[in-house]
Amino acid sequence: MTFISQFSNPDKNGFFHGFGGMFLPEELKNVMREIAQAYEEIKDTTAFKEELAYYLKEYVGRETPLYYASRLSKETGGAKIYLKREDLCHTGAHKINNVMGQILLARHMGKKRIIAETGAGQHGVATATGAALFGMKCCVYMGEEDTKRQALNVFRMKMLGAEVIPVKKGQGTLSDAVDAAFEDITRNYSDTFYLVGSAVGPHPYPMMVRDFQSVIGKEARCQILAHENRLPDYVVACVGGGSNSIGLFSGFINDPSVRLVGVEAAGKGLDTSEHCATMAKGKPGYLHGAYTYLLQDSEGNPALTYSISAGLDYPGVGAEHSMLKETGRAVYETATDQEAIQACMQLSRIEGIIPALESSHALAYAIKLAKTLDKEKIIIVNLSGRGDKDVHIIQQAVTFE
Repeated sequence: MTFISQFSNPDKNGFFHGFGGMFLPEELKNVMREIAQAYEEIKDTTAFKEELAYYLKEYVGRETPLYYASRLSKETGGAKIYLKREDLCHTGAHKINNVMGQILLARHMGKKRIIAETGAGQHGVATATGAALFGMKCCVYMGEEDTKRQALNVFRMKMLGAEVIPVKKGQGTLSDAVDAAFEDITRNYSDTFYLVGSAVGPHPYPMMVRDFQSVIGKEARCQILAHENRLPDYVVACVGGGSNSIGLFSGFINDPSVRLVGVEAAGKGLDTSEHCATMAKGKPGYLHGAYTYLLQDSEGNPALTYSISAGLDYPGVGAEHSMLKETGRAVYETATDQEAIQACMQLSRIEGIIPALESSHALAYAIKLAKTLDKEKIIIVNLSGRGDKDVHIIQQAVTFE
C-alpha cells in the first residue's frame, strides 16, 4: 500500500495543525506510544504492505468498483454522479479496510485480545470478522440504544464469536461505547489491543485509520481517470467520526481543483437540539483524548446528540477533519433524517442499490448539489455501506401505497 503525502501527516506529537494530540492519563499515553512505535516500525516494511494487500484483495474483495449512476444522474438532471462502492466490501462497509490493517498490527505486537467500539455495528461486525480470521478473542462495546436499533448486527457479531457488551451509561450510543472501550484498555493493555473504528481519538489512531482507509481514495482517483480521463469536481462523503470520508479525501487532498465535501447528520434540523452536526454547530474542545471540534453543552461537556443513523451519532469528529475545516481545504454540509431517507429510497428505486443510512446523508447532499451543476461536472460519492442493517428503521419511516 502507498500512503498519502506528507501534506496532511501529523507532527511528532500527533497534531494536525493544532488539532489532535494525546490528552490522556500517563498510563494510557504509554499505551498509545507503544502502538505508535509499533506502527512506525512496520508500516513501510515490504512484508506488512504485501500481507495487507493480500487480505484486502483476497478477503475484503478489493478493489471496489467506481460505478457511474447513469439513471440517477439523468433523473437529477445535472452533474454526473459516480458511486464508490464500499458497500460491496466483505461485511458490507468500508470498516473492514481499517480492521485488516490494525489487526495485523495487533498480531505484530503479540496481542491476543481485540476490543472495539461500534455505533451502527458495521465496525463491530468487521472487527469480529477479523478476530475470527486470526483466532483472537473479541469484545465489542456498543451503546444499549444502538444494540436495539441495530439488533441484526449484534447477532452477526455473536455469530462470529464476539462478546457484545451493551453500554448503559449516558445516551447509550457511540460516544459511550468509546468511553467503555478506553476503560477496558486501561485495565487490560498487557494482552489487549483497542481497534478504533474511526479517525478519532488520540494519536496515532487518526493517522492510522486514515492510512488504512486511504485505499478508497487511491482507487477512486485511478478509476475516475480511467473513466473520464480527468479528476472529479467534487468528492462527497458522510462524516460521523470521519473514517470513510478521510479515506476518500486522501486521494484528492493535493488536487486543489477537487472540492472535498463532508456531510454531517442534521437529524431533525439544525434549529433543534436533535442533530449531530459537529462542524456546523460545534467548536474546538477535548474529546476521547484529542483536541478537535465537538458539540458541547453550556459547561463544555460533550452534548447530547441524535441521528437516525447510529454510525453518525457522535458528538465529535476526527482531528484531521478539524484541520481541513480550519484551513478551508474541505467544507462540511448537512442532511436531515428525512433527506437521507428520501435519497436512500431514490437510489434503491432508480439504481437497484440500497445504501446505508450513513451513506444516504452524503448521497442526499450530492443529489442536491448535482442539480445546481452543469452536466459535464463530476461528483464522486462514497457509498460507505449497504443498507441491510437499516431496513427495519426505514420501514418505520416509509409507507408504500
